[in-house]
Amino acid sequence: TIIAILGAIAIPMYRTVVLQAKETVLKDNLREMRRIIDQYTADKKKSPMTLQDLVDGGYFRQLPLDPITNSNQTWETATDTSVSAPDQTQSGISDVHSGSTVVSSEGTPYNTW
Repeated sequence: TIIAILGAIAIPMYRTVVLQAKETVLKDNLREMRRIIDQYTADKKKSPMTLQDLVDGGYFRQLPLDPITNSNQTWETATDTSVSAPDQTQSGISDVHSGSTVVSSEGTPYNTW
């Protein structure tokens, strides 16, 4: 009985900790990808057209993993037709989001982060 009670307490706590860890990794990956998109745009004077451009340009060895979807192919990109600097020659990807529509522990879908 005691083991069952401890298990009933520990399993939800474990799941919460794992979810919080995934959400933290997602936030870090999104922050880093956004920083690299800005860096690519500043260096090349044009925004990347695809996320693969960041890998091809040497900014990443490979795209980071989306910990919610467990894939690096599910990232959703947002494009912008405006330019962020006067010397920018081409518009392209301006933001990136998770490909998951699951609701986070914060109450918002991951693809809105």
